Amino acid sequence: MSAELTGLMAMQQPFEHQPVMVDEIVELFRPVPAGTIVDATVGGAGHARALLEAHDHLRVHGLDRDPDAVAAARSALASFGDRATVSHRRFDEIDDIGIDGVSGVLFDLGVSSPQLDRAERGFSHRFDAPLDMRMDPTTGASAADVVNGYAEADLARVLRDLGDERYAGRIARVIVARRPIESTTQLVDAIRSAIPAPAQRTGGHPARRTFQALRIEVNRELELLPGALDAAIELLAPGGRCAVLAYHSGEDRIVKERFRTASTGGCVCPPGLPCACGATPVVRLLKRGAWKPSAAEVAANPRAESARLRAVEKLAA
Repeated sequence: MSAELTGLMAMQQPFEHQPVMVDEIVELFRPVPAGTIVDATVGGAGHARALLEAHDHLRVHGLDRDPDAVAAARSALASFGDRATVSHRRFDEIDDIGIDGVSGVLFDLGVSSPQLDRAERGFSHRFDAPLDMRMDPTTGASAADVVNGYAEADLARVLRDLGDERYAGRIARVIVARRPIESTTQLVDAIRSAIPAPAQRTGGHPARRTFQALRIEVNRELELLPGALDAAIELLAPGGRCAVLAYHSGEDRIVKERFRTASTGGCVCPPGLPCACGATPVVRLLKRGAWKPSAAEVAANPRAESARLRAVEKLAA
């Protein structure tokens, strides 16, 4: 099957995304007080639907920056009536929804399967498409703007820091030499020519890390996350919970650090000694470390393998 035909079929697919660790998410929100769960990355509404079906005491307000996801979520949740609403917003705009004292907040970070599988979105190295990668294609700079506009040193930094790309400098050098690069295929060709042949035979597709780094940079994913997490914790009612699914080491480090700060109140006292700095914890960690998907789930959905789930519960004032 040609890449063009495969891409056309992907464009025609409905916005369907298999939710990761859905049973764990449902259980995490079982004890929360009656009220609203904010699904800050609602996508195809897989987690939202599961929460509404399992918990009669909860409503869901879904957010997503992707207009396709907003339309899909509204359709998927229509049968729940006024128990479900969906807004076209980024997750860092959670303060603007006008709901105080929410029962929970859920973040399912990263890119969704429909975004990867729809060729025209430019997220995937598998299809020939314009370089876009914007989760909200109506606003902001595209991947083409980054690839063709960043200085070589800045481009190498993005690939190294956001993609853990070993050959970031070599790839950046080739990209600059081949500008303008306007399609995913042109970018893949540049990456292949920059990476030594022996290195291309291990570790998956040679363009995978570069595409990941560009997507994170274009959508400012790591930049927006710390403030969004702090705002989510602030919105929680006592007993409410915030849960985050992360798939990238940089995302998970941010979640771990913001949850640790909230659970210690930002205490700066030496470990092992009583707190003398007056810090007041605002949440408790529901698990030290992260939950991981089961072997059975990974076998059924390989994209779940890198998932890490962390959660906290809001303390009474």
